[in-house]
Amino acid sequence: MDLYALAAFLTYFTILVTIGVIAHQRLRTSADFILGNRSLNFWLTALSAHASDMSAWLFMALPAAVMLGGLSQSWIAFGLLLGMFLNWQYIAKKLRQETERYQSYTLSSYFESRFNDRSGTIRLLTASMALIFLTCYLSAGMIAMGRLFESVFGIDYYMGLTIALFVVVFYTSFGGFTTIAWIDLFQALFLLFIIVFVPVMAYIHLPNGLETIAQAAAVQDIQTGFFHKISATSYGSILLPILGWGLGYFGMPHILTKFMGIKNPEEINKSKYVGMAWQVVALTGSVAIGFVAIGFFNEPLDNPELLFIDIVQSLFHPFSASFIICAILAANMSTMDSQILVCSSILSEDLYKHMFHSHASSKELLLVSRIGVVLVSFISLAIAFSNNSSILDTVLYAWSGLGCSFGPLVLAALYSKHANRQGAIAGIILGGVTAGIWPLINHRLFELEIPSMIPGFTVSLLSIALFSYLTAKPALAGTVNGKGLRQDKS
Repeated sequence: MDLYALAAFLTYFTILVTIGVIAHQRLRTSADFILGNRSLNFWLTALSAHASDMSAWLFMALPAAVMLGGLSQSWIAFGLLLGMFLNWQYIAKKLRQETERYQSYTLSSYFESRFNDRSGTIRLLTASMALIFLTCYLSAGMIAMGRLFESVFGIDYYMGLTIALFVVVFYTSFGGFTTIAWIDLFQALFLLFIIVFVPVMAYIHLPNGLETIAQAAAVQDIQTGFFHKISATSYGSILLPILGWGLGYFGMPHILTKFMGIKNPEEINKSKYVGMAWQVVALTGSVAIGFVAIGFFNEPLDNPELLFIDIVQSLFHPFSASFIICAILAANMSTMDSQILVCSSILSEDLYKHMFHSHASSKELLLVSRIGVVLVSFISLAIAFSNNSSILDTVLYAWSGLGCSFGPLVLAALYSKHANRQGAIAGIILGGVTAGIWPLINHRLFELEIPSMIPGFTVSLLSIALFSYLTAKPALAGTVNGKGLRQDKS
């Protein structure tokens, strides 16, 4: 084991624990744990939301895709930028206002209230879909962590996973939503600096800059342009990843809950500009890493997803290199902690409280939330132990499942006057199932690789519209479970 690497990681973990202790506020209720009692300022909301979005794939999967496939792969980044901008523009403020109006702390409870579902079906379905796909998403983050520890430390993959999980579980269960937001703020700023600094240093290291990259690309038959060629296929290869990734933002619970936690909804616009500026720089840096890597390496890499680590280790002193590599930890942990928190809130608020123990005290729910953190983490750990898939594929699968299960439903809940309970249920089931099985049937129907998000999102949206129309009158938006709202037409 490299002592420099160990010292760097211990330093980084110490910083996180220190921030967690300083930012920690006494948790009295489950609302404090789940949403920080809606107390975040616009800076925290912006950077915490975007840090929750960008996991280790920012340093591993996206650069690898660009290095192997050229700049045409960067259209993935454009899709993410477009999707997140639309999320800020059309979802953030309305969702914050509506969830407060219905006194909802989770998306499942909001959907139940919005569609006046007294049966608990919508709550159970949305909670189940979120747990399934978020657990898959978490496992992708853990796979990245395990490979990171194995590559840098020389620590066994499974031991590395366990260590990383322990750190995330500790500060997530310790401080809840507010503590996570402050830690995510630090990690967002740290990884932003690193993702700009490293490609600049790597480019300076190239003997002839762009000429070296162009020569290497020609030898490896890699297209350095944004378009392979002007054709319908070329335009399709651009549009599909834009839609495949961009549409997902409307349904990401770990991002949407950050909108719900801002103190003043009128400051959402400020958060939008801060967050989007951060994302533009971060994604540009990620694409730059992959592009520079084309000319940086003389031989093919055994694992292209580790190219960032290989570049850093070849350029910097072992301690500095290890500390820089902590940026991958920053990206990963800032996503994992938010996902774990969402899962634990589902277990406590949506399942335990409303399905098993409706009169549970705040302290009891807080305890259940913390137990949920541990439970979800260890289920994801068990999945990650298989270590048999690429990070990008696993993230895309989970991203599509969440986007198709929740995205159309969020849009319908906020903007449709005609969507009702039956339409919502149909949209959740058919959208989630389509996303889940699409990878198995795609090539039986089409030669082209179509992202699951596109058919799943379309099926869900059409199902909500069709079943709402067929079941006549729109749902009444009103009181569910004694929340004290007057009933009025949605």
